[in-house]
Amino acid sequence: MSDDDVAHLLRSDETLVIIEAPAGCGKTFQGASYAKDVAATLERGRLLVLAHTHAACGEFRKRTQGASNRVEVKTVASLATEIVSVYHKALDVPPHAETWAWKDNGEGFNEIAQKCADLLTRHPMIGRALVCRYPVVICDEHQDCTPHQHAILMALHRGGAKLRIFGDPLQRIFSGTSPKVARVDAERWESLKAEGKHATLEVPHRWKQGGSLELGEWILQARAALLNNQPVVVPAKRPAGLQVIVADNRGQARKQFALDAAHRKTVDAVMLRDEMLVLTSSNILVDALSAYTNRRIGIWEGHTREMLGILVEALQAANGNAEAVASALVAFVSGVGTGFSMSSHGNRLLQEIKEGCCKTTKGKPACIQEMAKLILAEPSHVGAARALKLLGGYIANKIAGFDAIKIDYRSEFGDALRLESFATPEDGLSELARRRAHFWRALPPRVVSTIHKAKGLECPHAMLIPCDKSFADTAYGRCRLYVALSRASNSLTLVVPSFGGSPLLKLE
Repeated sequence: MSDDDVAHLLRSDETLVIIEAPAGCGKTFQGASYAKDVAATLERGRLLVLAHTHAACGEFRKRTQGASNRVEVKTVASLATEIVSVYHKALDVPPHAETWAWKDNGEGFNEIAQKCADLLTRHPMIGRALVCRYPVVICDEHQDCTPHQHAILMALHRGGAKLRIFGDPLQRIFSGTSPKVARVDAERWESLKAEGKHATLEVPHRWKQGGSLELGEWILQARAALLNNQPVVVPAKRPAGLQVIVADNRGQARKQFALDAAHRKTVDAVMLRDEMLVLTSSNILVDALSAYTNRRIGIWEGHTREMLGILVEALQAANGNAEAVASALVAFVSGVGTGFSMSSHGNRLLQEIKEGCCKTTKGKPACIQEMAKLILAEPSHVGAARALKLLGGYIANKIAGFDAIKIDYRSEFGDALRLESFATPEDGLSELARRRAHFWRALPPRVVSTIHKAKGLECPHAMLIPCDKSFADTAYGRCRLYVALSRASNSLTLVVPSFGGSPLLKLE
């Protein structure tokens, strides 16, 4: 269907419209244009845009700035949390549902969505009341909605909301990895298309507008192959912008990445260029690739703060126990950087706390003792944050004994320092997450990221390394590969091992 036909269908009187939207084919442009046009005509309420990732929310906010007083943008999880907070007593949830939802490092949001869906199903009048506020709803990235999040959307539709859904079943990487879940999600998508009016975006705008059109057309062909459970053919005559490098990881340890001299020169020439997004399959490889470049490539942290969530949980459990606070601090720093571990610094920190910092020391032990004093004075998130701030100063000033420490996840480390200013660590975690949701950071010139954290991003150049068996011939593997392939507009480099490559790629 042409872009004009899709735009016309979105603006029609149909109450439910579903747009299948391959990456780079103008989904956000269509959605944001529709939002601005319709918001200007609303007699009451606001148009609501719901997305799954904060990256997508940030892009919609940027593109609807002129109509921001009539357009509200948030994640589906945020909407569910707001609804549950209003009815927290009836649902047996604390008043600040978002703070509660961060339990188990964010797993509480699944329970929030379930409670919200059940509430709207049992009490349709609540859905109708919401529709008075939000008569038109756009849902972006629907393929990543959980069943409960989908139920929330459909409750709004039953309550009278005009619903516009954008999704791509081949970008489904957040809602589950099992074949059964993938099958259920696929059936739900087909059922949804049958229920409403459906169209597909087909023009590769990301590559037409200043990129490589040949690359864009090849990526659409790759999408068609993956949807049909076929391997992606990489032709001998490569499309303009597509490069393949055959190189093997020679790292001897699970957390190490290394290439021989000949291959390193070839890979580095591409990896270290400006405007490069390096994509890989796991956090372990992200850390390894950053270390491989001697940290000339930074790490894209995205919105999530896994280690910060673990730190907050540990601080809650510590409940005034200074030794437990210190152990939580050591685990956190070990998780966001290198060179700081229980053996290198942590044992001494625990010793100082056990002994009450009673001995006079010099050098590195004296510095650790100062950290211990802060924790003993405030055996809570306050003391931990102050000790981390002191540690950050040691690292920045290259104090002996701390000069080898490298903080890879700098934003996450910075958020931990800010916990001091909140009444509880849970309050801090929740508020810091809320702030990140409304602040969109641009990609650095060179960065390495997991595929999950790069979802929703686009860039001139990308490298996928390594294209190995981690991209298995499963529904989940096909989705991950497609998301990775479709990020770059100008050039895409695939680093493929000489053996053990992905079965989803067929090199000619």
